[in-house]
Amino acid sequence: MESLDSRQVYANSWMTVREDDIRRNDGSTGIYGVVDKPHYALVIPLDGERLHLVEQFRYPLGRRRWEFPQGTAPERAETEAAELAARELREETGLRAERMVSLGELDVAPGMSSQRGSVFLATGLTEGTPERELEEQDMRTAWFHRAEFEAMISRGEITDAQSIAAYTLLLLHELRQP
Repeated sequence: MESLDSRQVYANSWMTVREDDIRRNDGSTGIYGVVDKPHYALVIPLDGERLHLVEQFRYPLGRRRWEFPQGTAPERAETEAAELAARELREETGLRAERMVSLGELDVAPGMSSQRGSVFLATGLTEGTPERELEEQDMRTAWFHRAEFEAMISRGEITDAQSIAAYTLLLLHELRQP
């Protein structure tokens, strides 16, 4: 597929939307709408068999959702993934990690968005005070045992695709450990 032209149709502090004119391999033309967002980091805080989650109101869904701490740098800035992960963990939960292990990368919605994310496992946790952004003021945090976390997924109480995929990366990571 070949890009023929691209124009930005919308931008704010968190994302841009562009429309690309394309030529397919068979020679036919079309358009693609693409949401460009910066790289994000997602952190799985793990203490023994407990996972630390955040709950917040997700405006596009119109409801509150439990998920792992995650986010991007302000103003679409590019930030090194491990640094971003440590910052998101501290901002959203107040936790600081002695160890951060990279578990892998995730594509958010590759059919419509360029956004990718890095997943980290945080252990050796120390509690502190969250440093939340304005949009996160109503955020709650809590520890959940892994069995409860899995039950919440099964009951449809955790539906964040990135959190569920990140948990799969954690399970695969644990299978590889001696």
